[in-house]
Amino acid sequence: MAELLDTETVVREIRATGFAAPEALVRVGLVLLSTDATTEADFARLVSGERLRLHANRIAFANPTTPESLAETGSRLATAVADLLPGSAFASVYFACTSATAVLGEAGIAAAVQGAKPGTPVVTPVGAARAALGALGARRMSILAPYSATVTARVVAPFEAAGFAIDRVTCWGIEDDRDMARVLPETIAEEAVRAIGAESEALFVSCTALRAAEVAAAIEARIDRPVVTSNQAAAWACRAHAGLERPPPDAGRLFDCPFAGR
Repeated sequence: MAELLDTETVVREIRATGFAAPEALVRVGLVLLSTDATTEADFARLVSGERLRLHANRIAFANPTTPESLAETGSRLATAVADLLPGSAFASVYFACTSATAVLGEAGIAAAVQGAKPGTPVVTPVGAARAALGALGARRMSILAPYSATVTARVVAPFEAAGFAIDRVTCWGIEDDRDMARVLPETIAEEAVRAIGAESEALFVSCTALRAAEVAAAIEARIDRPVVTSNQAAAWACRAHAGLERPPPDAGRLFDCPFAGR
Protein backbone atom coordinates (compact mmCIF):
# COMPACT_ATOMS: atom_id res chain seq x y z
CA MET A 1 0.00 0.00 0.00
CA ALA A 2 1.32 3.43 -0.92
CA GLU A 3 2.36 5.78 1.86
CA LEU A 4 -0.43 8.14 2.92
CA LEU A 5 0.82 11.69 3.31
CA ASP A 6 -0.22 13.76 6.29
CA THR A 7 -2.55 16.04 4.34
CA GLU A 8 -3.42 18.10 7.40
CA THR A 9 0.23 19.09 7.84
CA VAL A 10 0.67 19.77 4.13
CA VAL A 11 -2.39 22.00 3.99
CA ARG A 12 -1.27 23.91 7.07
CA GLU A 13 2.14 24.55 5.53
CA ILE A 14 0.62 25.63 2.23
CA ARG A 15 -1.69 28.06 3.97
CA ALA A 16 1.27 29.55 5.81
CA THR A 17 3.62 30.00 2.84
CA GLY A 18 2.04 28.99 -0.46
CA PHE A 19 -1.12 31.08 -0.87
CA ALA A 20 -1.08 34.34 -2.77
CA ALA A 21 -2.46 37.33 -0.89
CA PRO A 22 -5.94 38.40 -2.08
CA GLU A 23 -4.54 41.73 -3.28
CA ALA A 24 -1.72 40.10 -5.28
CA LEU A 25 -3.82 40.16 -8.46
CA VAL A 26 -5.80 42.97 -10.05
CA ARG A 27 -9.12 41.77 -11.48
CA VAL A 28 -11.28 43.28 -14.22
CA GLY A 29 -14.79 41.89 -14.72
CA LEU A 30 -16.54 41.68 -18.07
CA VAL A 31 -20.29 41.16 -18.37
CA LEU A 32 -21.04 40.13 -21.94
CA LEU A 33 -24.14 39.28 -23.91
CA SER A 34 -24.35 35.59 -24.68
CA THR A 35 -23.87 36.41 -28.37
CA ASP A 36 -20.77 38.62 -27.94
CA ALA A 37 -17.91 37.31 -30.11
CA THR A 38 -15.50 40.26 -29.90
CA THR A 39 -15.04 41.85 -26.46
CA GLU A 40 -12.89 39.14 -24.88
CA ALA A 41 -10.38 39.28 -27.75
CA ASP A 42 -10.26 43.09 -27.61
CA PHE A 43 -9.61 43.08 -23.87
CA ALA A 44 -7.01 40.33 -24.07
CA ARG A 45 -5.07 42.60 -26.44
CA LEU A 46 -5.73 45.98 -24.81
CA VAL A 47 -5.96 45.19 -21.07
CA SER A 48 -3.12 42.94 -19.97
CA GLY A 49 -0.43 42.83 -17.33
CA GLU A 50 1.54 40.37 -15.25
CA ARG A 51 -0.72 40.83 -12.23
CA LEU A 52 -3.95 41.46 -14.12
CA ARG A 53 -6.69 38.92 -14.64
CA LEU A 54 -9.83 39.22 -16.78
CA HIS A 55 -12.97 37.40 -15.63
CA ALA A 56 -16.04 37.19 -17.87
CA ASN A 57 -19.65 36.21 -17.36
CA ARG A 58 -22.45 36.18 -19.92
CA ILE A 59 -26.14 37.02 -19.82
CA ALA A 60 -28.81 35.63 -22.10
CA PHE A 61 -29.66 37.70 -25.16
CA ALA A 62 -31.98 36.88 -28.05
CA ASN A 63 -31.65 38.61 -31.42
CA PRO A 64 -32.82 40.66 -33.24
CA THR A 65 -31.22 43.69 -31.61
CA THR A 66 -34.14 45.95 -30.73
CA PRO A 67 -34.85 48.32 -27.84
CA GLU A 68 -37.15 45.65 -26.40
CA SER A 69 -34.62 42.79 -26.54
CA LEU A 70 -31.89 45.06 -25.19
CA ALA A 71 -34.10 46.14 -22.29
CA GLU A 72 -34.51 42.51 -21.24
CA THR A 73 -30.82 42.29 -20.35
CA GLY A 74 -31.36 44.63 -17.41
CA SER A 75 -33.10 42.08 -15.23
CA ARG A 76 -30.18 39.65 -15.66
CA LEU A 77 -27.33 42.03 -15.03
CA ALA A 78 -27.09 41.99 -11.24
CA THR A 79 -26.97 38.18 -11.09
CA ALA A 80 -24.25 38.05 -13.74
CA VAL A 81 -22.15 40.55 -11.79
CA ALA A 82 -22.67 38.74 -8.49
CA ASP A 83 -21.48 35.49 -10.10
CA LEU A 84 -18.20 37.05 -11.23
CA LEU A 85 -15.75 35.29 -8.90
CA PRO A 86 -17.82 35.78 -5.72
CA GLY A 87 -15.88 37.17 -2.78
CA SER A 88 -13.12 38.74 -4.87
CA ALA A 89 -12.45 42.45 -5.27
CA PHE A 90 -12.50 43.97 -8.76
CA ALA A 91 -10.71 47.04 -10.08
CA SER A 92 -13.73 47.60 -12.35
CA VAL A 93 -16.65 45.82 -13.98
CA TYR A 94 -17.45 46.51 -17.63
CA PHE A 95 -20.95 46.00 -19.04
CA ALA A 96 -20.09 45.32 -22.66
CA CYS A 97 -23.04 46.47 -24.72
CA THR A 98 -23.30 50.00 -26.09
CA SER A 99 -26.89 49.81 -27.29
CA ALA A 100 -28.13 48.11 -24.11
CA THR A 101 -26.39 50.83 -22.08
CA ALA A 102 -28.25 53.47 -24.09
CA VAL A 103 -31.57 51.68 -23.57
CA LEU A 104 -31.13 50.83 -19.87
CA GLY A 105 -29.39 54.05 -18.87
CA GLU A 106 -26.03 54.34 -17.16
CA ALA A 107 -27.58 54.99 -13.76
CA GLY A 108 -29.53 51.72 -13.87
CA ILE A 109 -26.45 49.76 -14.88
CA ALA A 110 -24.36 51.34 -12.14
CA ALA A 111 -27.02 50.51 -9.56
CA ALA A 112 -27.12 46.86 -10.65
CA VAL A 113 -23.35 46.47 -10.56
CA GLN A 114 -22.93 48.34 -7.29
CA GLY A 115 -25.71 46.33 -5.73
CA ALA A 116 -23.86 43.11 -6.54
CA LYS A 117 -20.32 44.38 -5.88
CA PRO A 118 -20.51 47.51 -3.71
CA GLY A 119 -17.81 50.09 -4.29
CA THR A 120 -16.63 48.64 -7.60
CA PRO A 121 -16.08 51.17 -10.41
CA VAL A 122 -18.55 50.64 -13.26
CA VAL A 123 -17.51 51.05 -16.89
CA THR A 124 -19.97 51.24 -19.79
CA PRO A 125 -19.26 51.83 -23.49
CA VAL A 126 -21.28 55.05 -23.50
CA GLY A 127 -19.67 56.49 -20.38
CA ALA A 128 -16.17 55.47 -21.48
CA ALA A 129 -16.68 56.91 -24.97
CA ARG A 130 -17.95 60.17 -23.52
CA ALA A 131 -14.88 60.40 -21.26
CA ALA A 132 -12.60 59.48 -24.16
CA LEU A 133 -13.98 62.18 -26.43
CA GLY A 134 -13.57 64.68 -23.62
CA ALA A 135 -9.97 63.62 -23.04
CA LEU A 136 -9.28 64.05 -26.75
CA GLY A 137 -10.80 67.53 -26.69
CA ALA A 138 -13.55 66.66 -29.19
CA ARG A 139 -16.98 68.29 -28.96
CA ARG A 140 -18.08 67.82 -32.60
CA MET A 141 -18.34 64.23 -33.73
CA SER A 142 -19.65 61.77 -36.26
CA ILE A 143 -21.06 58.37 -35.28
CA LEU A 144 -20.84 55.08 -37.15
CA ALA A 145 -23.08 52.26 -35.88
CA PRO A 146 -24.08 48.86 -37.27
CA TYR A 147 -27.62 48.83 -35.83
CA SER A 148 -31.05 49.68 -37.19
CA ALA A 149 -32.01 53.35 -37.34
CA THR A 150 -34.22 52.90 -34.25
CA VAL A 151 -31.42 51.47 -32.10
CA THR A 152 -28.88 53.93 -33.49
CA ALA A 153 -31.10 56.83 -32.41
CA ARG A 154 -31.06 55.49 -28.85
CA VAL A 155 -27.24 55.43 -28.92
CA VAL A 156 -26.98 58.96 -30.32
CA ALA A 157 -29.28 60.40 -27.64
CA PRO A 158 -26.94 60.29 -24.59
CA PHE A 159 -24.17 62.02 -26.55
CA GLU A 160 -26.52 64.78 -27.61
CA ALA A 161 -27.72 65.07 -24.01
CA ALA A 162 -24.09 65.45 -22.91
CA GLY A 163 -23.71 68.44 -25.22
CA PHE A 164 -21.83 66.91 -28.14
CA ALA A 165 -22.55 68.30 -31.59
CA ILE A 166 -23.37 65.40 -33.92
CA ASP A 167 -22.45 66.22 -37.53
CA ARG A 168 -23.23 62.92 -39.20
CA VAL A 169 -24.71 59.55 -38.19
CA THR A 170 -24.23 56.42 -40.30
CA CYS A 171 -26.03 53.14 -39.54
CA TRP A 172 -25.96 49.87 -41.44
CA GLY A 173 -29.26 48.29 -40.43
CA ILE A 174 -27.79 44.99 -39.17
CA GLU A 175 -30.21 43.39 -36.71
CA ASP A 176 -28.15 40.44 -35.39
CA ASP A 177 -25.08 41.18 -33.29
CA ARG A 178 -23.47 37.94 -34.41
CA ASP A 179 -23.48 39.36 -37.94
CA MET A 180 -22.04 42.63 -36.64
CA ALA A 181 -19.07 40.64 -35.34
CA ARG A 182 -18.51 39.14 -38.79
CA VAL A 183 -17.88 42.49 -40.50
CA LEU A 184 -14.22 42.49 -41.53
CA PRO A 185 -11.95 45.09 -39.89
CA GLU A 186 -10.85 46.38 -43.29
CA THR A 187 -14.49 46.93 -44.22
CA ILE A 188 -15.04 48.85 -40.99
CA ALA A 189 -12.04 51.03 -41.82
CA GLU A 190 -13.33 51.82 -45.31
CA GLU A 191 -16.79 52.70 -44.03
CA ALA A 192 -15.32 54.80 -41.22
CA VAL A 193 -13.54 57.02 -43.72
CA ARG A 194 -16.88 57.64 -45.44
CA ALA A 195 -18.67 58.21 -42.13
CA ILE A 196 -16.65 61.14 -40.79
CA GLY A 197 -18.15 64.59 -41.35
CA ALA A 198 -15.94 67.37 -42.68
CA GLU A 199 -16.33 69.49 -39.54
CA SER A 200 -16.17 66.65 -37.02
CA GLU A 201 -13.30 66.61 -34.54
CA ALA A 202 -13.58 62.85 -33.90
CA LEU A 203 -15.38 59.69 -35.00
CA PHE A 204 -17.13 57.35 -32.59
CA VAL A 205 -17.60 53.78 -33.85
CA SER A 206 -20.32 52.25 -31.70
CA CYS A 207 -20.90 48.58 -30.80
CA THR A 208 -18.84 46.13 -28.77
CA ALA A 209 -19.51 43.42 -31.36
CA LEU A 210 -17.73 45.29 -34.16
CA ARG A 211 -14.02 44.60 -34.55
CA ALA A 212 -13.42 48.34 -34.75
CA ALA A 213 -10.82 48.55 -31.97
CA GLU A 214 -8.47 46.53 -34.16
CA VAL A 215 -8.37 49.27 -36.80
CA ALA A 216 -8.84 52.45 -34.75
CA ALA A 217 -5.24 53.59 -35.30
CA ALA A 218 -5.41 52.76 -39.01
CA ILE A 219 -8.59 54.83 -39.40
CA GLU A 220 -6.95 57.73 -37.57
CA ALA A 221 -4.06 57.64 -40.00
CA ARG A 222 -6.49 58.01 -42.90
CA ILE A 223 -8.80 60.71 -41.51
CA ASP A 224 -6.20 62.56 -39.39
CA ARG A 225 -8.62 62.82 -36.51
CA PRO A 226 -9.14 60.79 -33.32
CA VAL A 227 -11.20 57.61 -33.43
CA VAL A 228 -13.02 56.22 -30.39
CA THR A 229 -14.62 52.77 -30.39
CA SER A 230 -16.77 51.13 -27.74
CA ASN A 231 -14.32 48.47 -26.54
CA GLN A 232 -11.28 50.67 -27.07
CA ALA A 233 -12.69 53.40 -24.81
CA ALA A 234 -13.78 50.86 -22.20
CA ALA A 235 -10.34 49.22 -22.24
CA TRP A 236 -8.76 52.66 -21.73
CA ALA A 237 -10.97 53.26 -18.69
CA CYS A 238 -10.47 49.77 -17.24
CA ARG A 239 -6.70 50.07 -17.64
CA ALA A 240 -6.75 53.27 -15.61
CA HIS A 241 -8.84 51.71 -12.83
CA ALA A 242 -6.39 48.79 -12.77
CA GLY A 243 -3.35 51.07 -12.56
CA LEU A 244 -1.84 49.97 -15.89
CA GLU A 245 0.47 52.66 -17.23
CA ARG A 246 2.25 51.44 -20.37
CA PRO A 247 -0.14 51.88 -23.33
CA PRO A 248 -0.79 48.95 -25.68
CA PRO A 249 0.78 49.27 -29.15
CA ASP A 250 -1.18 50.56 -32.16
CA ALA A 251 -4.35 51.18 -30.14
CA GLY A 252 -5.02 54.77 -31.18
CA ARG A 253 -4.45 58.31 -29.94
CA LEU A 254 -6.74 57.79 -26.97
CA PHE A 255 -4.13 55.82 -25.05
CA ASP A 256 -1.85 58.86 -25.00
CA CYS A 257 -4.49 60.69 -22.94
CA PRO A 258 -4.88 60.44 -19.15
CA PHE A 259 -8.14 59.04 -17.83
CA ALA A 260 -9.91 61.50 -15.55
CA GLY A 261 -13.02 59.49 -14.67
CA ARG A 262 -11.85 57.65 -11.55
